[in-house]
Amino acid sequence: MRFNSPPLRPGERPERLQPTPMHAPLTRDVLITGVRLLDADTDIARGDLLVRDGVIADLGASLGRPDGVDVIEADEGAILCPGLIDMRAALGEPGFEYRETIASAAVAAAAGGITTLASLPETRPAIDDPAMVRLLRARGEETGSLTILPCAAVTRGCAGEELAELGLLREAGAVAFTDGSRAVGPARLMRLALSYARGFGARIIQHPEDPSLADGAAATEGALATRLGLPSVPAAAEAIQVARDIRLAALTGGAVHFAHVSTAAALDLIRRAKSDGIAVTCDTAPPYFDLNETAIGDFRTYAKLSPPLRPESDRLAVAAALADGTIDAVASDHQPRDADDKRLPFAQAAPGGTGLATLLGVTLAQVHAGTLTLQAAIALLTSRPARLLDYDAGRLAKGAPADLCLFHPERAWQVEAGKLPGKSQNTPFDGRALEGRVLGTWKAGRRVFG
Repeated sequence: MRFNSPPLRPGERPERLQPTPMHAPLTRDVLITGVRLLDADTDIARGDLLVRDGVIADLGASLGRPDGVDVIEADEGAILCPGLIDMRAALGEPGFEYRETIASAAVAAAAGGITTLASLPETRPAIDDPAMVRLLRARGEETGSLTILPCAAVTRGCAGEELAELGLLREAGAVAFTDGSRAVGPARLMRLALSYARGFGARIIQHPEDPSLADGAAATEGALATRLGLPSVPAAAEAIQVARDIRLAALTGGAVHFAHVSTAAALDLIRRAKSDGIAVTCDTAPPYFDLNETAIGDFRTYAKLSPPLRPESDRLAVAAALADGTIDAVASDHQPRDADDKRLPFAQAAPGGTGLATLLGVTLAQVHAGTLTLQAAIALLTSRPARLLDYDAGRLAKGAPADLCLFHPERAWQVEAGKLPGKSQNTPFDGRALEGRVLGTWKAGRRVFG
């Protein structure tokens, strides 16, 4: 859409972004056989899927043995689903390559079954220029294994002072606008952002934490933070930001998406806003439904996150919101950090945890616990984030790109910092035993992992 195009009419949506062709497949056509085929709309207990020329040519209960294809016999109990779509991940490049590069992130993503990733703009320089948006998309294509969908900055430099050129950024391929781990603080600025983004059919993704309350905080306010002597933020800071931005979304008709929601109070507000027809969506990340604040232990900096880990009551509320559909997607919230970023006193250490390789396994823990059905969990990782990003992917269908993830839901493994794929190792799940291991990942028909 051109910058000088007329605004969309109420209810009108822009044309959905289409997957960009990746490198041509380096192997012959493939038949994956004897596998459970699963997406949001399909569940075939034992079937086959045929890949030709980088797309899904056919799928069903039995496809026979077409000539000229390589046959992959799936392990007993294995599941083939669409490649995962991670709608929130930070990349170190450009500017923080010592933390991670696009190439190292692509390795970790492939090992986690992720084939598409929405990147955050907090790089150096920030992604507030159309040329940077185009560069990120191109660098993703260069990996041959990962599509990068850039989220551009709402404000210049992610500084929260002046709106970026949202129209030009959208035209260049930005899928949404966000200042990443910084909330858009001034209400007037957020109102303008929602109004302008509405004209381009885009969402504003907000870090839901009142900046004036969260500044300098290292943990959630309460008995644990007091005992450890840590600067803290009240959990209400999240609900305060969410309440304000829901009102602004109602005022402007714009679409606001709240990232990594972590408290019961904020989820109640979002649930009510959805029932009122306001354009509000949200995601969460695995730490907020798998861990609680006790994971910081005796100043364990790998568990220092933003927002911080919450009490058990909030963790349970997040899990319940996954089950009842209030939460629209699960994102990795991948925040790579160097060892020196974490090897500091807890209050001074950089917040953030790596999450690409553990996204599927930790989400499947909710399936094993009985909170989610397997199909609902896969939807939260594929078709539902694709819909939020207006990206045509996340499904098993004839003619769809052969972006695929083969995994075994009961194959056990243990998360071990220092041995994860990719450059970043700062996982809050260090030592966690998981059931659910990726066996293979395909991008546009080419096997890139396994």
